[in-house]
Amino acid sequence: MPIESLASRPDLLEPALGLGDIGAEFMQHDPIGILARARRLAERWPEYFLVVLDGDVPVARAVSVPVAFPTPERTELPDHGWDGAILWAAEDALDGRPTTALVALDVQVAGRLRGRGIASQALEGLRACAHGKGLSRLVVPVRPTGKVRHPELPMEEYVARRRADGLPEDPWLRTHERLGARFVKVAPFAMTITGTLEQWRKWTGGPLTAGTNLVDGGIAPVLASPGQDLGVYVEPNVWLEHPLTPAG
Repeated sequence: MPIESLASRPDLLEPALGLGDIGAEFMQHDPIGILARARRLAERWPEYFLVVLDGDVPVARAVSVPVAFPTPERTELPDHGWDGAILWAAEDALDGRPTTALVALDVQVAGRLRGRGIASQALEGLRACAHGKGLSRLVVPVRPTGKVRHPELPMEEYVARRRADGLPEDPWLRTHERLGARFVKVAPFAMTITGTLEQWRKWTGGPLTAGTNLVDGGIAPVLASPGQDLGVYVEPNVWLEHPLTPAG
């Protein structure tokens, strides 16, 4: 399937945005995520916003941002994962700093076509894009899709779960690994969402009780404190690095 960037095909923006969003309602309230809405990234970095086409119909998007990494003060990928990468990209853009790596933030495939290998094609497109732009790395703060079924399991233990063939049990991690991606580390604070208990009730459709609460769509519990009228969700992700040479 052909892959175009919004730099060459700006007319693909609206149908690409229509492919959907990742996550439950509460995930739309990460303040860093609000900074990195797909439309905003498309306007700032259209060359790094890719659209996979079936004919001339968008069937997937792959959104990424360029960052400076590694640098003397950035010797490791951020523990704050997805949020940290967005902050790096914003800092570098404001400072006019030369960028050396690409961070993939979002790969979204049309619902009716999932499971057909299109996400792999989108990732390969990002690899080709990074290589073509002269960047040295492609890194991804991965949100494992199967983790929603094991929200209380530590991410380190979840990542270690393997099938009989040696590949990850998680389907999204498995897709990356089949393309040659290597595990770098767990990002324990990849996304942080805070709100009052009433806000959380609106976001999740139910009340929170003191202590840990499991909510639909969460890959970790929400910690609630009625005395402070506060609910906090801290989501871990997994940093992976892709080679910039062809898969296989």
